[in-house]
Amino acid sequence: MTARLLTTTRSFRRRLDPARPVRREDLLECLEVAVCAPSGSNRQPWRFVVVQDPPTRLEISRYYRKGFEQNMSGRTPRPDQLADLASAQYLADHLHEMPALVIVCAVGRPPSGNDRLLTSFYGSVYPAVWNLLLALHDRGLGSCPTTAHLAYEQEVADLLGLPFDEVTQVAMLPVAWLRPGPESLPRRRPASEVTMWDRWGGA
Repeated sequence: MTARLLTTTRSFRRRLDPARPVRREDLLECLEVAVCAPSGSNRQPWRFVVVQDPPTRLEISRYYRKGFEQNMSGRTPRPDQLADLASAQYLADHLHEMPALVIVCAVGRPPSGNDRLLTSFYGSVYPAVWNLLLALHDRGLGSCPTTAHLAYEQEVADLLGLPFDEVTQVAMLPVAWLRPGPESLPRRRPASEVTMWDRWGGA
């Protein structure tokens, strides 16, 4: 895994090409990389539901748009957020066109009343999400982790036949081939500005 891949993998939205089919074999190869991720006590709690059926994608996208609209309701974005919000709106408008939607799940339901266990619950799944993003990008595919549909987690579970009481949806990744575009570094604060030594605030 090269530093170039690590620093140029990001949330792709506008560059996703809905016109090119994505083969099951390509997705499975990327998922094989995803399941190599670490997890707490090596539980490997992740499960993946890959949705390629167009009517099902359309129905999921309707729930996603409703959740997205709720997230945006009443927000007044800063000027520096406008481009990112426009990109997010583009994805919400075109989600149903994406060749595949990967629903990332965790076995069990989130523990309540214990922040440590809750951190472990989600922290044991998201490394697999990152592995999947890297594997997709390495093959010329792209995605971005999304959660807006989780406002309707029960409805999406019913649609997909997921046992809601036994499985938690933690993210959805729309997957498509990437259109040509620059592989530039993301806009980030340098590590020196967000790193402290020996104590909070330590220089």
